[in-house]
Amino acid sequence: MQTVNTTDRDFAKRWKQYLRASSQPTPAVQKTVARILGQVRRQGDKALFALTKRYDRCALSTRSVRISRAERKRVLRQVPAAKLRLLQRAARRIRRWHEQQKQADISLTTPQGRMALRWTPLARVGLYVPGGQAAYPSTVLMNAIPAQVAGVAELAMVTPTPGGKLNPYTIAAAEVMGIDEIYRIGGAQAVAALAYGTKSIPAVDKIVGPGNAYVASAKQQVFGTVDIDMIAGPTEVLILADGTADPELVASDLLSQAEHDPDARPVLISTSQRLLDQSLIALRKQLQVTPRRDIARRAIRRNGLAIRTSKQVEAIALANEMAAEHLVLMVGNPKRWLEKIRNAGAIFIGNYSPVASGDYTAGPNHVLPTAGTARFASPLGVYDFVKATSRLQLTRKGLAELAPDIVQLAELEGLAAHGDSVKARFK
Repeated sequence: MQTVNTTDRDFAKRWKQYLRASSQPTPAVQKTVARILGQVRRQGDKALFALTKRYDRCALSTRSVRISRAERKRVLRQVPAAKLRLLQRAARRIRRWHEQQKQADISLTTPQGRMALRWTPLARVGLYVPGGQAAYPSTVLMNAIPAQVAGVAELAMVTPTPGGKLNPYTIAAAEVMGIDEIYRIGGAQAVAALAYGTKSIPAVDKIVGPGNAYVASAKQQVFGTVDIDMIAGPTEVLILADGTADPELVASDLLSQAEHDPDARPVLISTSQRLLDQSLIALRKQLQVTPRRDIARRAIRRNGLAIRTSKQVEAIALANEMAAEHLVLMVGNPKRWLEKIRNAGAIFIGNYSPVASGDYTAGPNHVLPTAGTARFASPLGVYDFVKATSRLQLTRKGLAELAPDIVQLAELEGLAAHGDSVKARFK
């Protein structure tokens, strides 16, 4: 893990380079994805099935692309009852939090008339869930629950099934969520099917859920035809710690995100050199025994960063610049720090709030902005699955009062017909 000090002569340059490190899909990936999107858009199911056979070794037809109720029942027999109850408990906690995010309609009556804002849920949403060897039932819960709380009527789930094999825990999570419409497709071709629609798969209004570089690029390229949640980059954790922090806990939180993939970005900033040294020693020891040590070690060597700062204000400034996906506060007086932190996807405070608690069952959503986008973006929530429509109803007298200003502004902008449309009401 690289160790640097803010007093180093080249620190500012190295920090900027670190923040600029691109997580965007490469031109080669974007070109491949554009070709796949074009094929599915032109040829529909024919291209979708051919691409799924090529990439996932799974032969599909119009009848088999959707996973039947009978097949889901067979797969669910592989899931122990205790695991099903585990998913149900997590779902209840996550739903309880998201119920607090419901939007209320608003209205305002003025002397000129009445105006209102009405929130309505999206009609149909596509949920992408990674498949293959990894199981991500938490992805199903975190993406489906805010959509359901918002009132989305139709949820279409897609998940790749390499070799035709279904992941039982992904299906179990869908069962807990009551998702009936599930398709055995993945990759850029699945995103294309959701965005453009095929004979077998009706188009959606929005696509949410994580994926590899090809999925991310596909979501980026179909944006505008449909809405998307975000372009997610590699996972990030930034730990702000002072001399009161426990080095073992600091190391465990760094490791918990480093094990995701080799591109993960674990960062530690501290005003205490002793804490930095002890945390890195603890990290080396924990790396020896963690099951995914090869992946974690590559992430730490490639993207790990330990920064010594001289002052709290300096550490906070760096945190606001990074705008990390996960920000962990292990400090003696967190309130003083929180008041000045503006940019973070989610903040975890104290020794008993590990990032993993937010990843799974505490309640807040684990779909968070990455790559500095927490400067302007928010965690996935109920507000992502609704749209607002404004309404305006003026009286004749009310329009007459506003008419002079409307006409003058129309003339100022050179749009005479705008002003004439107002004058016509009083001829």
